[in-house]
Amino acid sequence: MKQIIILSGLVFLLIGCSSELAFEKRSFTKKTTLPCTENCPEIKVKIPFAKDVPIVADSINKKVFIVLKEIIYLDKKPFRSTNYNELLASFIQSYENIQKEFPNDTFGWEGEINGDVIYQSDSVLNIRIDHYTFTGGAHGYEGLQSLLFDPDTGKNISNDKLFKNKNAFKAFAEKKFRAKYNIPEKGSINATGFQFEEDKFELPQNIFYTDKGLLLHYNQYEAASYADGPKELFFPYTVVNEFLAIK
Repeated sequence: MKQIIILSGLVFLLIGCSSELAFEKRSFTKKTTLPCTENCPEIKVKIPFAKDVPIVADSINKKVFIVLKEIIYLDKKPFRSTNYNELLASFIQSYENIQKEFPNDTFGWEGEINGDVIYQSDSVLNIRIDHYTFTGGAHGYEGLQSLLFDPDTGKNISNDKLFKNKNAFKAFAEKKFRAKYNIPEKGSINATGFQFEEDKFELPQNIFYTDKGLLLHYNQYEAASYADGPKELFFPYTVVNEFLAIK
């Protein structure tokens, strides 16, 4: 009987250990096959893959892939594959198609995307995507993206679900934003050169959970010009816990 109890206990422990959501970093690289001497087009991706809890991991990995597809894929035709190697190949193929059509226009495309799990708790999982792509022009396209997930289900959490009362938090954040960037308390939010649409303050598209607090990150063009760079607001949890629906 003791042996049965011990064996049952070991099985239970093994099941418990195997149900722990974990991540591994995977890397992908693709270069052009066309002749080049410098600035040869290349794209690199390093991304965390969820594992060990199949349904949850699959949901997270699918969402991450969708986001990278929006960054990398340039063709107008629908992209059906969920294969990263094929996704990177599509980026290089877009370059090669243009290069063959306009051989005298030599410029080097490039892409570098790095993803990391920056926060993981019982209630929220946060993956940060740091991306840069250049396909010609005065400058490349770069930014940060925050992907928030329910760690129990793997479902994506929208920004609207982060707050008990989004409007109350937005009013609070606007006051802090105006104070940080020296904008008069009353009057236009764009009075000092910001570029909020319809002259109304909005929360950023990307909100990050960190070990110390909540980070609001505005990518370039989201609230200001490219030259002005990204803008950020940071709040310790002790300051914003009263607003958070997910703590």
